[in-house]
Amino acid sequence: MKKIVVVTFILFLSLTTTAQNPVITPNSEISIITIGPGNSLNDSFGHSAYRIKTNHVDIVYNYGIYDFETPNFYTKFAQGKLNYLLGASYYKDFIRSYIQQNRTIKEQVLNLSQTQKQKLYSFLINNAKPENKAYLYDFFYDNCATRIRDVAETVLNDNITYKTPESYKKETFRELIRNNLEWNSWGSFGIDLALGSVIDKENRPYEYMFLPEYVYEFFENATFTDSNEKLVKQTKTVYSKTGINKSSIFFISPFFIFSILSVIIITITLLDYKKQVRSRFLDGFLFIVTGLIGVLIVLLWFGTDHTATAQNYNMLWAFPLNVLVLIQVFKKRPKKWFISYLKFLVILLCLMTLHWTIGVQRFAPVLIPILIAFLLRYIYLIKFYRIQV
Repeated sequence: MKKIVVVTFILFLSLTTTAQNPVITPNSEISIITIGPGNSLNDSFGHSAYRIKTNHVDIVYNYGIYDFETPNFYTKFAQGKLNYLLGASYYKDFIRSYIQQNRTIKEQVLNLSQTQKQKLYSFLINNAKPENKAYLYDFFYDNCATRIRDVAETVLNDNITYKTPESYKKETFRELIRNNLEWNSWGSFGIDLALGSVIDKENRPYEYMFLPEYVYEFFENATFTDSNEKLVKQTKTVYSKTGINKSSIFFISPFFIFSILSVIIITITLLDYKKQVRSRFLDGFLFIVTGLIGVLIVLLWFGTDHTATAQNYNMLWAFPLNVLVLIQVFKKRPKKWFISYLKFLVILLCLMTLHWTIGVQRFAPVLIPILIAFLLRYIYLIKFYRIQV
């Protein structure tokens, strides 16, 4: 999903002229361009755009633009209040940038009448006006891919029948995301950490079109409802990526890092057990990190407009109240209620396991080593404090 397209002053003038006098001839073509995944996290899910090819212009319209100069850009992004934009660029420039990124490019020429082409082109021109081009982005329900589908349905008065592709299988939003990410990557871990159980519900096939690859597949099999003619009259591959993606370095992967941390926590816990002591620096680190992560989860859940961050049960292992009880961790003799609090944390980990097992929410598999270490540490602290208090 392309971050930003720089439209030159010359292009702006040409598009302005075209907007005033859009010309569609019988040999004009309107296509859907589908870009394959790239190497960075924001490129992992591909991109979609419309191509308008006439005797006078060859332009690509895409809904995947955002402006870094937006006031309070990062705050709005975190709050789910960042507007994305419809932008336009020359086809050759658009394609060249993705070829340079070594990303597969496919084109589907739509089987439209001249009137339908004119209507779609005019719709995009109007939608690209400064007062119309902004929209509130939602990763699952309103993005560069769903906009391609929605524009087609609007222009064609919902005269489209989608047929489920042969490759279709029942999957949740999270599973569809994971299909495009390496499981042992920081990007995959971050998504599993930030997004809640609302994305673990089974989707309708129609909802798969939040991903460009599924817009491509569903349109490839779609027909006009009134005539049963195919919506796509020609499909071609403009560019095929060469080679394979670079694999991530295992020694800096989350599973490796969390495994190392787990070994350290368990080793210190065993040494503490032998000496009947408690390493307060370790417990302080554990409580402050899990507490702060928990606070972040709560803020994403209740303090933003993101729909996908709700009902996030990662809070069962990253409990926000850990920050408030931190003072008890550094005391030689904490309050008696702190033992009950530690038991409560063990119960939360058990609840997390239950949620994971029955499918209420799928958590990042790279967490398993560190969760085992947390459980053993909590159990040791309960036994240690029983003797001390």
